Amino acid sequence: MDEQHNVNPNNIDPNQNNGNKHHGKKGASLWQIAIVAVVSALIGGGIAFAGFEMVGKNQANSSDNATTSSTAGTAKVSNVSVKTSSAMTKAFSKVEGAVVSVINQQKESQNSEDPFASLFGNSAESNNSSSDSSELETVSEGSGVIYKKADGKAYIVTNNHVVSGSDQIEVILANGTKLTAKIVGTDATTDLAVLSINADKVTAVASFGNSSTIATGEPVIAIGSPLGSDYATSVTQGIVSAKSRTIDVTDEDSNQVTGQATVIQTDAAINPGNSGGPLVNSSGQVIGINSSKLASSSDGTSVEGMGFAIPSNEVVSITNQLVANGKVSRPALGVSIVDLANVTADAQKETLKLPSSVTSGVVVASVNSGSPAKNAGLKKYDTIVEVDGKKVDSIAAIHTIIYAHKLGDQVKVKYYRDGTAHTTTVTLDQEAKSSSSSTSSQN
Repeated sequence: MDEQHNVNPNNIDPNQNNGNKHHGKKGASLWQIAIVAVVSALIGGGIAFAGFEMVGKNQANSSDNATTSSTAGTAKVSNVSVKTSSAMTKAFSKVEGAVVSVINQQKESQNSEDPFASLFGNSAESNNSSSDSSELETVSEGSGVIYKKADGKAYIVTNNHVVSGSDQIEVILANGTKLTAKIVGTDATTDLAVLSINADKVTAVASFGNSSTIATGEPVIAIGSPLGSDYATSVTQGIVSAKSRTIDVTDEDSNQVTGQATVIQTDAAINPGNSGGPLVNSSGQVIGINSSKLASSSDGTSVEGMGFAIPSNEVVSITNQLVANGKVSRPALGVSIVDLANVTADAQKETLKLPSSVTSGVVVASVNSGSPAKNAGLKKYDTIVEVDGKKVDSIAAIHTIIYAHKLGDQVKVKYYRDGTAHTTTVTLDQEAKSSSSSTSSQN
């Protein structure tokens, strides 16, 4: 933040003579200064007096517009009110009732065993006083928006990371009503999730706008619960800073970049707790779901006004699949992979036996049984360097290439095994479900 300095508006140093030269005797010079000072004081006093007279006249003339009090020392509220109704206030009123707080609750095991019982040999008493109980506690809070009512249910879209790991989800409506929600489906790749609640208490539903028609610079508002439900339905305003920004997607467990996402960038303030809330245009339509912000650059430089939202067109596509199937089906090779950059030089030489010319790629850590990769002959420790004729230099790159295809498509994969280059054709099938390790990613 820029430092603020107090500045003399006249840029005058009171201890400086400003270049004035006084001729004649020293006493005369002092008299001249004194006379000037007296004249200045008289003129200043006249200006001040005239000013007070002018103020008095202005107050007298403006009595019709302001409420005054005849009792000395009292104040009254003016009867003049300001009525304003901008496009953004109207947009907020359309959506505010559909925005909810989403509470992630998880079980915490507590052991009530007396820690001192064993010291005194009271094993029986210890066993009797020992009990394991599981209590729900709030782990995190986020936001969401109700976008649909059907068959007695109301559907809420939020971020996957808001509900991840939950044992129970509680939703707080805009009017304060608390309801238990069910998870309809989640998608970690796009960081989206759909919840359902009983629709009896729901009075407002938001609508989606076309995110492909937004313009850079157009005004938007972000609505949500920054820092939790204590600040529910807070609204911030900004603009669309960029309508199509590509950012890296990082796996929360391994902290590896696993893909890239195309998002809307905005300078509307987005804080922890805003995740899952709507980004709204001036027509009151949801054009994005707020998901993340950039607080600092890679070198630690502090950043302000860089928030990101998942475009509404993608949100609609993903939520429809989640409601229909509970998941999103994407093509995959059916392997766990690791960035070659994370493999030591010794392992690259001794285990993978890679030639020195190979400096980037992904290494197969495991192959899922019955997967497309297994059927195509790929094995553990194969190093993939190209897919579909495109260079693979990271996990993010291979995900981007594969996700551009459909189930059943065939792609050529170039890889190295024991130092020799090979090519195979893989018929893409549904994404594998097996769990990934802390250093690998499923694809």
